[in-house]
Amino acid sequence: MNRRENLKLLFTGSLGAGMIMTGCESEQTKLVHEPIIGGGTPGFRTEEEKRRDAEFLSEKFFTEDERKKINVLADIICPSDNESPSATELEVPDFIDFMMNDQPGNQTPMRGGLMWLDFEANEKFGKSFNELSNDQIIEIVELVAWPDKATPEYEGAVKWFNMLRNLVCSGYFSTQAGWKYIGYVGNQPNVWDGVPQHVMEKYGFELQEKYLPIYLKPEDRGTIAEWDDDGNIIK
Repeated sequence: MNRRENLKLLFTGSLGAGMIMTGCESEQTKLVHEPIIGGGTPGFRTEEEKRRDAEFLSEKFFTEDERKKINVLADIICPSDNESPSATELEVPDFIDFMMNDQPGNQTPMRGGLMWLDFEANEKFGKSFNELSNDQIIEIVELVAWPDKATPEYEGAVKWFNMLRNLVCSGYFSTQAGWKYIGYVGNQPNVWDGVPQHVMEKYGFELQEKYLPIYLKPEDRGTIAEWDDDGNIIK
């Protein structure tokens, strides 16, 4: 299905364009995800936010049977390859479990979709979804993974799979491994080498020779400037 390449193109072109949920890296915790709850600056959390997160993290939404389904589907959506780990390796299912508690309005649709998997598996193969072979699982996924190709009777299941896919991608691409995979580097320091010469000439100014050596150079962008008592840059 070449999902990984399609995901890379999607998120490189517009980071998070398809996301309905967002997460962020954890702060002083072994957990992979710590979704931002409420306002404020990421990394600076109120005691109420920390308490609420801890409460949700202690509550598991998925049953063991449901969690197996989520694990399988998450790794189909974001599998491992030679560039990055799979969704389950990054504990994305834990993120989804958290989001079900954080946004309870999604609980019924999510659980309904997981029940549909068993219904469809029983209709096609006479057994539950967790009993299917990999090829049988892919056959069911193919019915709903491509909205433009899905038949009308699967409209509801397509909407559910879209929600699941958005959650998986939101969790996956809010980790360092996800950022690295799509080449996202965030804000980077720029270099300013003074007012352009043509602007200086337009207003009758001229750069003094003594200042030219101290303009910021790319190789020095990480160096903190030092000043003397009179406010002059030393280096």
